[in-house]
Amino acid sequence: MNRRPIFSILIFFSINFYFTVLSAQITSQNEEKTIAISSIPEGTKIDIDGKIDETFWASVEPVSDFVMRVPVVGNAPTERTEVKIAFDKENIYMAVTLYDSNPSGIKAFQKSIDADIDLEDSFTWFFDTYYDKRNAYIFGITPLGVKSDGLVSTGQGSSVNLDWDGIWDLSTKITSEGWVAEIRIPLRTLNFNPNNDTWGINFRRVIRRKNEEVYWTGYKLNQDIDRPQDGGKLIGISDVSQGLGLEAVPYSTVRNSKVAGQNSDTDAAVGIDVNYNVTSNIKASLTLNTNFAETEVDDRQINLTRFPLRFPEKRDFFLEGAGIYSFAPRSGIDPYFSRRIGLNAGIQIPINYGMRVLGRVGNLDMAILNVGTKREGDLEAENFTVARLKQNIGAESTIGLVYTRRSTSNGEDLTDPLQTRHTYGADLQLNTSTFLTNKILQFQAFFVFHNPDSPLDTESSVLDRSSRGIRINFPNRPWFGHCSYREFGTGYDPAVGFNRRNGFKRVDPLIGYRPNFPKSDVIRDITMSVRYENLWDLDYSLLTQNLRLQPLGLQFESGEQLRISFNRNYERLQADFDILRDGSIIIPMADYSNWRFDFTASTAPFRNIVGQVEYTNGGFWSGNREIIELGLILRLIPGLNIGSSYVRTNVDLEEGMFSTNLLRCQVDYDISPEVSVSSTIQYDDLSKVWGMNHRFRWIIIPGSDLFLVYNQNWFREAGEYQLIDRSNIIKANYTHRF
Repeated sequence: MNRRPIFSILIFFSINFYFTVLSAQITSQNEEKTIAISSIPEGTKIDIDGKIDETFWASVEPVSDFVMRVPVVGNAPTERTEVKIAFDKENIYMAVTLYDSNPSGIKAFQKSIDADIDLEDSFTWFFDTYYDKRNAYIFGITPLGVKSDGLVSTGQGSSVNLDWDGIWDLSTKITSEGWVAEIRIPLRTLNFNPNNDTWGINFRRVIRRKNEEVYWTGYKLNQDIDRPQDGGKLIGISDVSQGLGLEAVPYSTVRNSKVAGQNSDTDAAVGIDVNYNVTSNIKASLTLNTNFAETEVDDRQINLTRFPLRFPEKRDFFLEGAGIYSFAPRSGIDPYFSRRIGLNAGIQIPINYGMRVLGRVGNLDMAILNVGTKREGDLEAENFTVARLKQNIGAESTIGLVYTRRSTSNGEDLTDPLQTRHTYGADLQLNTSTFLTNKILQFQAFFVFHNPDSPLDTESSVLDRSSRGIRINFPNRPWFGHCSYREFGTGYDPAVGFNRRNGFKRVDPLIGYRPNFPKSDVIRDITMSVRYENLWDLDYSLLTQNLRLQPLGLQFESGEQLRISFNRNYERLQADFDILRDGSIIIPMADYSNWRFDFTASTAPFRNIVGQVEYTNGGFWSGNREIIELGLILRLIPGLNIGSSYVRTNVDLEEGMFSTNLLRCQVDYDISPEVSVSSTIQYDDLSKVWGMNHRFRWIIIPGSDLFLVYNQNWFREAGEYQLIDRSNIIKANYTHRF
């Protein structure tokens, strides 16, 4: 039997359908809004003090023609917003006045850097510095001076990387008329083409007590602040400087650690990050003796599946450029997964050096990374190389390539002292925001393959060691949907990638309906959807089938949410499954069919007391599984957030019964946006390990930080708590720009 007819037919049909529609459609867009930025006269001083009282600001025409997005699309805002924007040779300045008829009702309780500002009153904007409508810097602020910033990249949907931290200044004040903000963003913080005087820009204001969102432009329900293609134009930027484009960030750490059964150990280390703008469009970075001591710990998870869990990247060096590295987003393919570098089973592997080049040449985005790790215990030293290219085509589409290389000194599987593995991939994204005049339509295709794991592997073919797929997406309102097809070969295992499962073909269609109710004072929208996933082996024998019916997903005007769904699952288990990984309960190889019920309810996330409950009950392998998940957040005073979650799982199988408990508690106290303390405690009774992480951060000046970190893990045995490991860390870094 031909193993690839479905893939060939679907990709042929999809490409022809897509280009037929594009060639037939009539593009109709509203005229793009424009702001002419004001130039600050030489010698004029702008103090960032939250007072818009400089004489210069009185001469700047404000932007105030905002439009409501929710609750009623196209309505006039209930409160006035004015934005003034200007520049000098080295900085962008903004003066924002957010009028409010009831200043005492302003929602503002967070003080943490990069907090979720959507939970309260906020103001957000982006700069599309290359005016390519694909990538942008996004910034957000709140009345209490919280700063949030990140990088936006578009594809099938939008990706916002809030782990990027720029250096910029902010001062806010709540007044009798609302709240005001003054902002200064050094041009050295941004990459841009100094020969282009046009940037993309957009603004959004959230008035949380009313659940109201207003936009300057791009206010329709299939548009948003994280879509640069929905923005307007900022014109008139000229004769500006990024300085020498050189940035040095030296850092030092002192660590005292102890492992059970060993004496405590104290060591000190120094390192440095150096960033240099080779051109205004290309940035080169070098990190030496890299240290991630300040990185937050991973959230604990209990794995009752047959497949590995995916944890998010949290290390700063690997987060910058994430938008460029992103490969065929939403297609479930990760040929490059940065946690394969410098981490093994969650344990840090020392990094000698890392080199990175990010930037753009014309319409080509590029990212190149090379990292060398040290030998650690039985793990040999390794070298990693990652290269990513994305060529912009048309207004919103891209075609890209990815390459990874992993070399292991003294690899055990080879006679050659250097074990080298290569991965190659290509992806295509065809997107339009003008399908049927104003709808979004997206098509995606990818192909990834790698060389054999060793020169002795001569039997596997390229298709055995590859993955390929296509996806069509229609993310609109009220109707939405998608359909994807993927094939993963039996030997697919990218050396610097992440993969859960091999040897399958998968079709995954979804269709949904989400109307909104602008005249209702109770319900904002209702979501109904049907999803039908089918997964076969490469010989078309059914392995997995999931039918998910969501008859009700309610979002209330008050912010509360309610969701109910029913799921039917079929699973063919091809080998016995040790579900607890200890040999106590073995699920035998067989076919299993089950129904499951899911219920979720949550209060509005901006309240002082936030609660969430999730309940799952239904068939599970040979028996039944019940999951109860509870979440609670308390905001007692501004800056203090106490969050806890508890997950109880009860499993009753023919092969045996067991229960698991997972507890997590986090306390964050932000004395100010510059000084914060956080504590996290986690426990699960499967590993019987308690974990504790305490973290103090003081932002002395933007770009220069002091961290104090304390970690401890211990387990309970025979009624006693025994230490696993403990560490105390002090880290300081300083940023100097030339």
